[in-house]
Amino acid sequence: MPAFAFTRQPDALAWFGTGRGGPILASEHARVSQALTSRTPQPWLWVLPEGTDPSATAPATRGLRLRATAGSHRLSGPVHCGLPLPLPTEAVGVIVLQHALDAGDPQPLLQECARVLEPGGRLWLFVLNPWSPYRLRWRGTGLKSRALDQWRLQLAAAGLTMSQHVLHYGPVWRGMPDAPGNGPAPLRAARLLEAEKRVAGLIPPAPVARAWRTAPAA
Repeated sequence: MPAFAFTRQPDALAWFGTGRGGPILASEHARVSQALTSRTPQPWLWVLPEGTDPSATAPATRGLRLRATAGSHRLSGPVHCGLPLPLPTEAVGVIVLQHALDAGDPQPLLQECARVLEPGGRLWLFVLNPWSPYRLRWRGTGLKSRALDQWRLQLAAAGLTMSQHVLHYGPVWRGMPDAPGNGPAPLRAARLLEAEKRVAGLIPPAPVARAWRTAPAA
């Protein structure tokens, strides 16, 4: 009977740990650090792809850094867990998802982010840009880039409101250092989207009109 060799399907997010994906993460590093400290002293959550450079340092403030594996909803780091996240509801001020949603269904993790974010908390979402010529570098890897309208719908379905402000990072054609001369911003490899957890305030009821008149005093 012939022996069959079974090979494990490579993790799509591992592409960011290669020579082609690494420059994208490197171009975003300063912005990630800024995001994580934007609401100090509230705790933060940072999720990035599995297999990326472990030397990337996090701010010396309260927070949790985890690494995601495509398709499994498994997270590793100081704690190894799945979903739901082992965090209390409305306990985190800032969440950074650095390309953790560029493979698989984004809704399970987005729903958990909305749960653990405090009212007014911010989500910083780094995603691949489908309009960048650099998309040829991730073709066939299992990564998926979505248009802005698609991300707006995904965030809204999780109860988050996306900002109109969009920034661009990474190379345009080759894995070159990020610099202004490397091409127009809208053609860069990655986008940064911002979303907020908004909670509707209580509106006092309208006064009820009286159905009678008080008799005038004699």
